[in-house]
Amino acid sequence: MNPPPDTRPANPLLDRRRAGVLLHPTSLPGGGACGDLGADAHRFLDMLAECGVAVWQMLPLGPTHADLSPYQCLSVHAGDPRLISRRRVEEWGWLSSGGSAADGNWLARAHAQFARMADASARLALEEFARVHGYWLEDYALYQALHQEQGGRPWWLWPEALRDRQPAALAQARDRLAAAVGLVRFEQFVFFRQWQELREHAAQRDILLFGDVPIFVAHDSADVWVYRQYFALDDDGQPRTVAGVPPDYFSKTGQRWGNPLYRWERMQADGFRWWRDRLRTQLALFDLLRLDHFRGFEAYWEIPAHEPTAVNGRWVVAPGEALFRALEEEFGRLPLVAEDLGLITEEVRALRAEFSLPGMRVLQFAFDGGADNPYLPHRHEANAVAYTGTHDNDTTLAWYEALPADRQAYVLDYLGAPGDAMPWPLMRAALESVAILAVLPMQDVLALGAGYRMNTPGTTTGNWRWRFAWDQITPQSLARLRHMVQLYGRLEAGR
Repeated sequence: MNPPPDTRPANPLLDRRRAGVLLHPTSLPGGGACGDLGADAHRFLDMLAECGVAVWQMLPLGPTHADLSPYQCLSVHAGDPRLISRRRVEEWGWLSSGGSAADGNWLARAHAQFARMADASARLALEEFARVHGYWLEDYALYQALHQEQGGRPWWLWPEALRDRQPAALAQARDRLAAAVGLVRFEQFVFFRQWQELREHAAQRDILLFGDVPIFVAHDSADVWVYRQYFALDDDGQPRTVAGVPPDYFSKTGQRWGNPLYRWERMQADGFRWWRDRLRTQLALFDLLRLDHFRGFEAYWEIPAHEPTAVNGRWVVAPGEALFRALEEEFGRLPLVAEDLGLITEEVRALRAEFSLPGMRVLQFAFDGGADNPYLPHRHEANAVAYTGTHDNDTTLAWYEALPADRQAYVLDYLGAPGDAMPWPLMRAALESVAILAVLPMQDVLALGAGYRMNTPGTTTGNWRWRFAWDQITPQSLARLRHMVQLYGRLEAGR
């Protein structure tokens, strides 16, 4: 007889009903080009606590390419230096106050001042950081220094000796670029120090930090340059096959993402070391992690690199069970949430169930079809995360206003002909769901309509730039959110 399914939550942190808000730190207010980890981030934590919200979900934190997509990062380990708070560095005494907000060299000046003025404990902290993170930091710092020296060209266009990481060429580069490497090392030290302050503040407020792990990585990244043996590349560093998804109802040609695919057999032969290291870094940053494109861990869509679309691809089975088993051996119960959106097979459901990973239920997807739509609240299960929408969706108000009149009527009928204006009825539905966690995008909390979405899939311009302002928040909206969090049993006793 087969043993009963394991119904424990994948993470003991998911032991009670909670509410969360989705907001990437770049969307915080502030005087810089994007939000940062300084005072506004700490104020945001205080605001969440005031509302009884116990989870802050965000997107991947890595340094981005020019398109700003956090899903195509230069490293799966590093933090984005754009998120470093200049004001906080000034408070530490590592940078003289003042200066222009447009000064792009302030971190270099901070590094120089640190070298001259930092006390012994700060110097030792930098040394300890470099030691603890040495499994990725030195390679990443050299990659970034070379990237700058090569005028931003991708690593496969570098001189052959550097492209192929010939030891003599790397040694010469480390000597030649020692100052630039040191600056990158310092940037990461500052980022992680500020992040630790934020995480400690979150813990004091009993707020969990919820991160995001893209399944694939950018071709032009430190990870692919350093670990070419784990990727399906030719001798010149070009992908033989790339990632994507097949044609479906939404796209006749599918989606050709272009990320190089893994050589899973090599990863498995090494005991999934690369994935162990990747998760180790993320678990030092976050309490919970969302696994993007979870279905790709069971089987992925392999597209020949020369194909211009995703049409002529094929499904290839991935060793997801072996991978998660190896990760469990090292980290114990995995604090993961499976992004299981789209066309999901029984095999994918079985993989998620095998490790008791919560799935995602997005309410904006619930009103196509009939009563058997799995995203409708009455079809939810406890081991799940309910959302009104995600970073890839329009705001709930904009989504609703774009629906045909008959579909709007169906939504309101299902929700019980609510008297409240959108997006509050859908937010209420997410919070009252049996799902153990309900997450609301910040745009919905602010009741924003068209023009405020974070990302439009399939486009490469104008995304990842949205920011909110503190004056968009009213005491009434915060009180209303707290009331609903409490009403549906998502407010911990005593908060």
